[in-house]
Order: sequence, then structure tokens, then C-alpha cells
Amino acid sequence: MRARAALASAAVLLLLAGGCAGAMYKVGDLDAWGVPPPSKPDVYKSWAKSVHFALGDSIWFLYPPSQDSVLQVTPEAFAACDLANPVLKLADGNSVFNLTTPGRAYYTSGAPGHCRKGQKLWVDVPMANGTYLQPSASDLAALAPTPAAEAPEGFLQASAPAGAHPSAAELRAVAGAGSVVAAVALALLL
Repeated sequence: MRARAALASAAVLLLLAGGCAGAMYKVGDLDAWGVPPPSKPDVYKSWAKSVHFALGDSIWFLYPPSQDSVLQVTPEAFAACDLANPVLKLADGNSVFNLTTPGRAYYTSGAPGHCRKGQKLWVDVPMANGTYLQPSASDLAALAPTPAAEAPEGFLQASAPAGAHPSAAELRAVAGAGSVVAAVALALLL
């Protein structure tokens, strides 16, 4: 009887362990991680919005290692397209990042100039119970428009990136307004 109970317990543990393994998503569902084509400048933003990530999932970047790399960066580095001090750099052409921490994770190309051309991605990872963390001030600033690579000094793009949550666009608009009215509106949204 004990052997049968132990066998049943082992089978349940195997099923649970198999169910806990996360999904792996190929970034952008594209052939390779690269500068978005002019016909699809928001390919990475759109893709990230279409996927409902969970703790334990992985994202997979495929690219020619002699031409690119992937950097996990801070919100500030993401906003500025600053490649100098990444949190993590992978350059093997077949890079997998495990989503093990709830919150927002930021990635960009390690090739000079590619980030400003739109080769960057952010993903929201919910907590184990499925709820999302509130975006921090750094997160909101990171999603502000990035100046285009060929834009004149001081020129900013007019369009903001699409958010993963219905209120994210409102939060970005309020955070970017820089006024007392915006601060009050932000407090009301939260």
C-alpha cells in the first residue's frame, strides 16, 4: 500500500513539475532579431502586447552573432538607448532570457544605433497570482518616445509606444506632461 501511495505521489509531482515549466516565445515571431522594417516599425511593441507572459516563461532572440547581440538593460538605459552598462549581455545568436521576476523587463540590441531604430523590447511579467506590478516612475520614463537616430538634436518623436495594459497610455501621457495637473491626474489613475 505504501509503495502505491509513493508511486501516486511521484506521478502527481511529475505532472505538477511539467505544468510549472514556462513557455518559450520567439521574440517578434520573426526569422531573426533585427532592426524593424519601415513597414512594421512597431513590430516588437505589437508582439509584446499580443503575448500574455507568465513567471517561468522564456523569450528567445535569434540573430547572427557576428552582427548583433541582446542586452537586458535598466529602464533608464532603455529610454536613452544607453548600451554602456547592461544588466546582462548575450551574444551567441541564440539567446534565451528567463522571466523569473515579476515586473517590467527591458531588452535592446547591442549593435550601435539599432536601439534608436526601434530594435528594443519591453515585456511585463505578472506576479504568480496573475496581477501586474504598478509601473514605477522609471518605467514610465523608459516608455517616453526615443529620439530617432537621424532626427536633429532636440527633436523628439510624436508617437509614444503602445502599452501592455489599458491604462498604460494614459499613465505615459500624464507622466510626460510634467505639470501639477498631470501629477494630480496620475494620482487619480493609480
